[in-house]
This record gives sequence, C-alpha cells and structure tokens, in this order.
Amino acid sequence: MDFGRFPIISILEDMLEVPEDHSEKSRNNPSRAYMRDAKAMAATPADVIEHPNAYVFVVDMPGIKGDEIKVQVENENVLVVSGERQREKNKENEGVKYVRMERRMGKFMRKFQLPENADLEKITAVCHDGVLKVTVQKLPPPEPKKPKTIQVQVA
Repeated sequence: MDFGRFPIISILEDMLEVPEDHSEKSRNNPSRAYMRDAKAMAATPADVIEHPNAYVFVVDMPGIKGDEIKVQVENENVLVVSGERQREKNKENEGVKYVRMERRMGKFMRKFQLPENADLEKITAVCHDGVLKVTVQKLPPPEPKKPKTIQVQVA
C-alpha cells in the first residue's frame, strides 16, 4: 500500500521532519523544504512603508529576542528576515501538558524584493517590544543629464 498518496501522512511527515529520501515523491509535488518555507512565509505578517528617503519593513516578532533574528540581503536585491521561535524548555514544565497551542512555533521567514533605488550599504534593523523594523535607505535620484552643446563650425 502506498501511503504517500494520503495527505495526512504527508502532514505528519512534515511535523516530524522525516527525511524526504525515505519515500518516492511525484515530480509534480513541491519539495518538503519548499512547503516549509512557504508556510513560514505565510505565517509572518509584515508591513512595507515607503518614506521619501527610505523603505521601512515592519515585522511582528512577539517573544523573539533580537539576537535570534537574522536579516540578510540575497542575490543583490532580496531582503530576507528569518529566525526560529522555540518553545521554552525547563525542568519546571515537566508533567505539564498544553490544553491549547495556538501560538506558532518553529521557523519563520519573509522575503522582500528590494526596488532598484534601495541603498544596500545603508540598511539598519532594530527590534523593540516584539516589533522588528528594517530600514533601507534610498539612493539619491540621479542628477539629470545636461544636454551637450556641439559647436557648429562654418566651412
């Protein structure tokens, strides 16, 4: 019996992070890593604000310390915000069971395509009260080209 056809098996494999090479996958199905990334991106809400001199990316990160957040620029124009929220593990929680778990745990990620006028050398990130603000300064607008005057000679 091929269990790969049942969606519940695929969901359980994702939850348990079972390696992909244990079963045959159809070529039409996206990889497990792709699905994990898609879920992580969908679960991370963000606002993008354009100011006259900068772009500001505001991402809610409740319960995550600033040093657990990674901000990177990939491929010269993609801003990536990622990290992982883990459940607290301590000896006081032994014997404790959750009645309801609604807060998302695990990896999170967001990717933003940066516009051409983004200054990749002037990016700052500040996390305060569970809100991450990444500011990307804009490049100054190019100076208008002055027309070149060509002197006409009389022959």
